[in-house]
Amino acid sequence: MIAGTETSATTVEWAMSNIMQNHNIIKKIQEELVEIVGLNNIVQEYHLPKLKYMDATIKETLRMHPIVPFLIPRSPSKACVVGGYTIPKGCSIFLNVWSIHHDPRYWDDPLKFNPERFLTNKGDYKGNKLTFFPFGSGRRLCPGIPLAEKMLMLVLASLLHSFDLSIPKGEKHDHTEIFSIALKKRKPLIAIPSQRLKDVSLYM
Repeated sequence: MIAGTETSATTVEWAMSNIMQNHNIIKKIQEELVEIVGLNNIVQEYHLPKLKYMDATIKETLRMHPIVPFLIPRSPSKACVVGGYTIPKGCSIFLNVWSIHHDPRYWDDPLKFNPERFLTNKGDYKGNKLTFFPFGSGRRLCPGIPLAEKMLMLVLASLLHSFDLSIPKGEKHDHTEIFSIALKKRKPLIAIPSQRLKDVSLYM
């Protein structure tokens, strides 16, 4: 439970940090929210499958900032050869997902935050395509994917639909990463919300 809560909160922070520094992305997200949700309504669970650009934005966030950059260690039950390398039985294997997600062999302009790439490249979280697997792959695929996918969409969509967000005067966007078990921002995001919807009762 703790792992699921922390990783979801950290992903929301990374997503907001990337979205807020790109006005074009904010505009596209909010236009989609107006079309699907409307300005006289709040985001509901049934809206989520229709939010295609929001979904692409979350996937791009997890590509650039995979929350567990080395996944959970694996240990082979017998010696095997992978890519010409002998992997001894019982050794600990760490998969560098961060490096794979930033590899120019698989991703065009990998250092650019570009949700559009997931509108044409229909990646998913099942780990079948080993160029994008932020939740792992195979039998040890993260069991919390359905909850994480829904909660990330709901929290981000609700925030961006209900509020216009800005950073404090004099603050700068800082995307420096701290590598540990979970990939966190070196400097926490600070955002100032302002009311976006006219009907104040929607905030009650």
